[in-house]
Amino acid sequence: MSERSDERLRRERRLRSEPDARAAGALEPTTRPLGREGGSITESRRNRASALSGVNGSAGCGTRIDAFVAIGDSFTEGLDDFRPDGSIRGWADRVAELIAARQGHVNYANLGVRGKVLAQIVADQFPPTLAARPDLIGLSVGGNDMLRPGSDPDAVAVRVEDAISTLRTTGARILVFVGMDPGRTPVVRLVRGKIAIYNEHLRAIAARQGCDLVDLWALTPLRDPRAWGKDRVHLSSDGHDRVARLVAQILGIPSGDPYEGWPHPAAPKTRRDDLQWTREFFLPWLGRRLRGRSTGDGYLPKRPELEVFLDESGILGR
Repeated sequence: MSERSDERLRRERRLRSEPDARAAGALEPTTRPLGREGGSITESRRNRASALSGVNGSAGCGTRIDAFVAIGDSFTEGLDDFRPDGSIRGWADRVAELIAARQGHVNYANLGVRGKVLAQIVADQFPPTLAARPDLIGLSVGGNDMLRPGSDPDAVAVRVEDAISTLRTTGARILVFVGMDPGRTPVVRLVRGKIAIYNEHLRAIAARQGCDLVDLWALTPLRDPRAWGKDRVHLSSDGHDRVARLVAQILGIPSGDPYEGWPHPAAPKTRRDDLQWTREFFLPWLGRRLRGRSTGDGYLPKRPELEVFLDESGILGR
């Protein structure tokens, strides 16, 4: 067995033997530094959150979630789920809304940035997450790595397990997302086998590390074209809603059935649709790749700090 494997086993045994300080009440929801400039929740926000905790308590089933941090790429950021004002919503915002509706509020940050690969996510998003020590972490990584020519799902999986071991030191509950089936997506379906292998690694890693698995490959409604945006790579509002329902089901929060069927068959895509997609989305994507550019160049997280997110009777922060 390699030295790296020995270290991983020692680390797992150590983590399993340590008492859960959060469950024992040792970690208080005080200042949580998180953001581009190392900012934190303001004193007034902390006081307001504390007051709300005393008023609302925990409603419904499941454990109270004081702080939720979502990590990842465009999927976590929320493309292509847009509010009427043009701002991005996405599954993570929807989950935060459901948590807030259950218990009155939740502190929520979304660090996802489109186009990011695993190494960038670990470098940019892990330090503030570790500092924040949230109760719940949503982790979706590796999708963009699988799209890179020559990428190795086995090697990426080793790095993902190391990354998850690091996140486990926070004591947070961790949601690990298994990628969607790209079988109906042009071009991306060419790496379907590689994505399937990577997904199997994620299932095994989640089991070993004691994480919750959010299996999007098995979420059959996502195989319908209505679950996808115009670019056929990012989920539509309906698609993100199905994902949020699945996460809510895992967390024990009342929500709709994520596996509910569509009311009627979808209209089939035509050759004209495919040509338009190639012109508007695939060729620009290919051009960026050839120039060494990423869709995420110049973008920052949409919610870089933990902010109090209230239920619909108050103000839903964005």
